[in-house]
Amino acid sequence: METVLSGMRPTGNLHLGNYYGAARSFVKMQDEYNCFFFIADWHSLTTHPKPEDIQRSARTILAEYLACGIDPEKATIYIQSDVPETIELYLYFNMNCYLGELERVTTFKEKARQQPDNVNAGLLTYPTLMAADILQHRAAKVPVGKDQEQNMEMARKCARRFNNIYGVEFFPEPQNFYFGDHAIKIPGLDGSGKMGKSNGNCIYLYEDEKSIRKKVMRAVTDNGPEAPNSEKPEVIQNLFTLMEIASSKDTYDYFNEKWNDCSIRYGDMKKQLAEDLVNTLAPIRERIIEFSSDQDKLDKIARMGAEKARESASATLREVRKIIGFKVY
Repeated sequence: METVLSGMRPTGNLHLGNYYGAARSFVKMQDEYNCFFFIADWHSLTTHPKPEDIQRSARTILAEYLACGIDPEKATIYIQSDVPETIELYLYFNMNCYLGELERVTTFKEKARQQPDNVNAGLLTYPTLMAADILQHRAAKVPVGKDQEQNMEMARKCARRFNNIYGVEFFPEPQNFYFGDHAIKIPGLDGSGKMGKSNGNCIYLYEDEKSIRKKVMRAVTDNGPEAPNSEKPEVIQNLFTLMEIASSKDTYDYFNEKWNDCSIRYGDMKKQLAEDLVNTLAPIRERIIEFSSDQDKLDKIARMGAEKARESASATLREVRKIIGFKVY
């Protein structure tokens, strides 16, 4: 059975884009692959979070993963910092990676522009830590978004370079894994781009009915269609995309026809969309509350996941130390 790995930084709550972009697919994957899902708390250190925020966010993401349907009996779900073997492999990859190629990574250049007063070494070597996350489990596939494709190429480069330097065929070259023919893009409520925490245009999985309705009713619209069967501008297509994932086909078709005959009333559409989103997210929110209220259970699941992840990572690291020439413990 092929191994698949995916991770998420604990920088806040999961939102609708995370759910439709990945979490629902993770639930299906755990029956078909040997899955490792981890919460990347070491990666979050590039932004210098407070200790209490790291701990709280890691538990929050864990509860939300479980609420989405990831089963710790089927898949390994763990917190990154509970697997210290990752850091040793990270060191070895750093020794074989060059400054110039790390500086050319697009995500590094973007982050350096966003936080010019905090261009730290961890930010620069983010791709090699990501490579260690993946290759410690010798993962064959990694679910990624468009923004992570270059980091994935760096992970493949780390695998190839290690194999070439030591004359082995030990590490596989992990491949990008997409759900369906293309990555799913969930639009935000601000009328452009995709849903994202940094854009402030999210609906979070934990949100209550009042908050969801308020956000949807404030979603950006325009003055309406000026001609029958006209093309929808992005701000309106975004609403229809959200309706496509949360509403019934009959509901979608009804408002689509209203658009085509120029009789659409955005207020009615947004009220219906809000209702459908509330109904979609209500059971997930209930499970989030249930898991979050049982810290002992969360801790037990995290420990179980760490044990499985360390077993996998330790087996890889023993072989790596042997290949390099270090003592094997």
